[in-house]
Amino acid sequence: MLKLYEHPMSAFVMKVKMALNEKGLAWTAEVPSGLMVGQAGGGFLAANPRAEIPALVDGDVAVFDSTVILEYLEDKWPQPALMPADPALRARARMLEDVMDTHYEPNNWGLMEVLVAQRATGALADQMVAFGKARIGQLQHWLDGHLGDAPWFNGATCGWADVCIAPVVARSKLAYGIDPATPRIAAWLGRVMARPSLASVIEQMHTAFRNLPDLAAQVRDGTLVRQYRDHRLEWILAAGGLPVVQEGLDKGTIRFSRPPGRP
Repeated sequence: MLKLYEHPMSAFVMKVKMALNEKGLAWTAEVPSGLMVGQAGGGFLAANPRAEIPALVDGDVAVFDSTVILEYLEDKWPQPALMPADPALRARARMLEDVMDTHYEPNNWGLMEVLVAQRATGALADQMVAFGKARIGQLQHWLDGHLGDAPWFNGATCGWADVCIAPVVARSKLAYGIDPATPRIAAWLGRVMARPSLASVIEQMHTAFRNLPDLAAQVRDGTLVRQYRDHRLEWILAAGGLPVVQEGLDKGTIRFSRPPGRP
């Protein structure tokens, strides 16, 4: 049986879980120990030397990076297909995924750092939250143009683009109270929530969010070590959070990616 190293709140994990469900595959999940303090190891580190979720183990095969995992699933289990058949639509689905991963997801992540972990307070926090909410609104209007009058981002049926977009849009609404920016995005999210293969994953995320420990206290006492990298780090800096980064570096409560092969 397939084994997925995960955390239910990760959008990158969520799209893999949705894809597994859409394809009707049997799988088990494990949250790596030490993940939130930058000390994960064991089988998880063997599956992904970068120590990042998700990682998928299929017998003797280990695959990491959410996009590569989706490609692996599509290659090995081509039916039901998540990718549309038309090359132009396939390229469009990949581009939508890329925007979600690199532009949308960092806003949700940044809002959690400010609103939940309280790495910024007062006027700086207000500034960073406003920045994130404005960016999410802009991105949802952009998504509205790509959805058009179709029921799904993949077209007539739910597919690759939808499982990549659903985690971030649902997180914005359920975790941060940001309603869909347009009626068409709202209607699409309603269809997502009515589809068990997607809704079950979203509910796991929402349950995990509602039951989070006191992350702000963990930041203050130095026991929470969150990874800051590429697009997330860019978001923090663009939102005016350079003091957040400096404080995290000084206190050792932020970390960067582990290069493959690093002990």
